[in-house]
Amino acid sequence: MRIKSKPILLIEDDSVDAMTVRRAIKELHVVNPLEHVENGEEALAYLRDPGRKRPCLILLDLNMPVMNGIEFLQAVKEIPGLKCIPVVALTTSDEQEDKVESFELGVAGYMRKPVEYQQFVEIMRTIDAYWTISESPL
Repeated sequence: MRIKSKPILLIEDDSVDAMTVRRAIKELHVVNPLEHVENGEEALAYLRDPGRKRPCLILLDLNMPVMNGIEFLQAVKEIPGLKCIPVVALTTSDEQEDKVESFELGVAGYMRKPVEYQQFVEIMRTIDAYWTISESPL
């Protein structure tokens, strides 16, 4: 991704999935630091903290306690200055309703988490490749 080495924000409540994302990013030599929070409320607090760098990308799980991914999207897309941060849903959900609602709320992409690690790495490679060449307003 490399947009001036801005962080990537991972919003994920499952520690194994978070570790898998961290491992895949390291394997792909992504230079952006990975910041991890466990739910939408923590993510909003992170994004509102003036002492933190704005992320160049948010990787969002949908199925989380406290504030789920859809609730997070509803909140973040209402905040000027935050709504332009690209969000990719990275989730186990295959519910059509989740896909439709995610896109209605402005996600940049919707990826299903594969079970197999190498497939997961390929998804992360695709996300990295796209956001490396994509023009960003940030």
